[in-house]
Amino acid sequence: MFAKPLSEYIASSYAEPPEAYRDDLRVLDELREAATAALDVNHTALKRNTRYYGQLSFILSKFPADVNINFTWHNAFVVESEVSCADLYFERASVLFNIGAAYSQLGCREGHNDKDSLNRAFGHFQNAAGVFAHLRQKVVSECRTQLTTDLSSYMLTTLENLMLCQAQECVWHRSVLNHMKDANIARVSAYVAELYDLAIQSGSQGSLANTIPTGWLEHLKIKMLYFRAEAQSRKSMDCLANSHYGEEVSRLQAANDYCNQINEIVVYDQRWSKLIRVAVLEMVKSQSELISGNRQRAEHDNDVIYLDPVPAISSLPEISPYKLAQPTIPEIIENPGMFLGGDELGPPLFKALVPFVIHQAASLYEDRKDQLVNKDLIGALDELTADCESVLNSLNLPHALEAIQKPIGLPPNILMGADEIRSDGGYLGIKRLIDSAIASNTRATDMIDSAEKALDEEAHEDQRVRQGVNRNSPRTQRVESSELTNKFRADISKYRGVLVRARESDGTIKAQIDTWSKFFSLLGSPREEIERQVPSTTANPITDPHHTQIVGRLQQYMNEITVMKRERLKSIENLKRISAEDDITPALNEEMQRLSQKQQSSILQFELHQFEDVFAVRLDKYLAWRKYFEEEREAQIELLDSVREANQAFIVARSRHPLLQQREKSLSNLEIAVKRYREASFNLHDGARFYGSLEAELTKLKDGCLDFAMARHIDALELMGVGQGETPVDLAQAPESSDLSLNHHPQQQPPPPPQNLVWDPSMPLKYTNPK
Repeated sequence: MFAKPLSEYIASSYAEPPEAYRDDLRVLDELREAATAALDVNHTALKRNTRYYGQLSFILSKFPADVNINFTWHNAFVVESEVSCADLYFERASVLFNIGAAYSQLGCREGHNDKDSLNRAFGHFQNAAGVFAHLRQKVVSECRTQLTTDLSSYMLTTLENLMLCQAQECVWHRSVLNHMKDANIARVSAYVAELYDLAIQSGSQGSLANTIPTGWLEHLKIKMLYFRAEAQSRKSMDCLANSHYGEEVSRLQAANDYCNQINEIVVYDQRWSKLIRVAVLEMVKSQSELISGNRQRAEHDNDVIYLDPVPAISSLPEISPYKLAQPTIPEIIENPGMFLGGDELGPPLFKALVPFVIHQAASLYEDRKDQLVNKDLIGALDELTADCESVLNSLNLPHALEAIQKPIGLPPNILMGADEIRSDGGYLGIKRLIDSAIASNTRATDMIDSAEKALDEEAHEDQRVRQGVNRNSPRTQRVESSELTNKFRADISKYRGVLVRARESDGTIKAQIDTWSKFFSLLGSPREEIERQVPSTTANPITDPHHTQIVGRLQQYMNEITVMKRERLKSIENLKRISAEDDITPALNEEMQRLSQKQQSSILQFELHQFEDVFAVRLDKYLAWRKYFEEEREAQIELLDSVREANQAFIVARSRHPLLQQREKSLSNLEIAVKRYREASFNLHDGARFYGSLEAELTKLKDGCLDFAMARHIDALELMGVGQGETPVDLAQAPESSDLSLNHHPQQQPPPPPQNLVWDPSMPLKYTNPK
């Protein structure tokens, strides 16, 4: 259906070869065929329709809605009524209607006797209501043709309300199963009745009475009356429990009235009793008997015992409905673009169908935006933060403050680092990792050596085979080893270089581990041992009020720095989000359309410089971020100046306490040790993955070299005339002057030379047949 019209449109409007989109056209036709097949009640059918709907939503941005394709759909309730039109929006609306129907039928298939089934049914009916609501509010309005009545606003509203009725009814079933309080069940029932009433009202509008299947409205009326009676009956039970005997009687009378109205509908025309499900009629009968019995009992008890005034039914307080069922639009329906490229909808079809100049312009804009956002703004902000960290590290902050504020024990970051190191095995654990890395490098080097040795031995053998024979001998005509082993030796050279660099990296890591080994061992010890090794005091040694004020001021500045960095990170993330969401393609398409209208030629040509105004407008919105950077820089300079001043006073205040200085240095070293351990651990785990992958590659290389050497050795034996069952010539021990051609046996004919003297490493080995 789609292939021919869309191919013609691609060729005429996009000036691209339709063959490039052959697979997309085929997939689209397959999706349409699957979506228009008989609607099975299962999740597979729902997924098929959803995928087609998602792809239709996407290709509407690539093709006009009135592309030359006629879509025919029948009215869901009047099969004889159909619409045929060239409108992609109508096609999408029809598919979405079937998606709502599929959710509805999945809900109907669930049972009502267990909570899990009721929960699933509740979700399906809410999704169905959401789909019909979305269809009415967003999709149908875009259609450009006269629609059948099943897509009218009244019908979609009716279907939405009907789905909500059934969803809320699932809540009622679940409430009864869970033995909820009667007052709550009454509220749930009241909202079921309210929803059925809304469905009746919308279903009675216009010509829908002639469209809706026979018996639907009567069925809805019976269900509405049933749940009104149920609400009053449950509320009467609550009244009885709370000793409101007069109200109990009145509510049972109201419930009985609703039961009588149901009977009037069924008795008035026996056709309805045949159209209504037997289970519903049995529910009605059972309810009527229960309410009648309770009413007689309540009236008797109140007349004889309680004598409580019975209020008029019209004066009874309304039962506040408990509204749980709501239309829920599946996210894949509301925002299908979020799921394109995933398993749900598959890759977007015709994704590349954009004029080439738009691709170029978008790429140019992305480059400029990247330079502005990531380098000029985010890079500068990161550098600002790094400068702040550098200043604080040079002042030994916040370690110096922590040493005073926590004179004993360890800071949380060191404790967390120690726990992490201890769980990894401490120093011995990381030493095993570096030893494993070094051993892996050694094994890999041995594999390369073995491969190279096999090639070298084969090359020496090749030279010996050629010695002592004339130029016309088959032994001199075989291809030299050097011509066949270029790729092998290039790979060997490449991997040797890789291993040398890896060995140097391992050496650097090992040196770092050796340097910090004592700290790693300490951090892997129990917490009590670490605390014992760190100098501590029993109390804050700075007790002078003036000095305490100095410490407080410095701590305040440090808190301000923490807040500043945290807010800066949030701003950077916000800037990244804005940049990621900044898609200039729609603006470029709009500009292209504007330029197209100005051009008189039928052949439209565009140049990148024509989009410069669009670039300028889009990039101007980042100017505010330049101002933000300047404000951050000035604020940081001022704050760090305050920190330096406060720290100078702090140094003077603590200069009389050498034990504090020792504690500061110890805590600083431990924090650095935690960082070094994490760096080494990360690099070694990354190295383990590297060596695992490299070993597989080297195994393949080694096996290839050994296979090559073996094949060439067998080839040499064949040239020497040595077959199975004969004593092979020891080429390694043959004298220089030996005539290895075996031509000194005139009574024997020399074996014919092999047809193919060149061994192809990609071919399997072939051995000679036994003589």
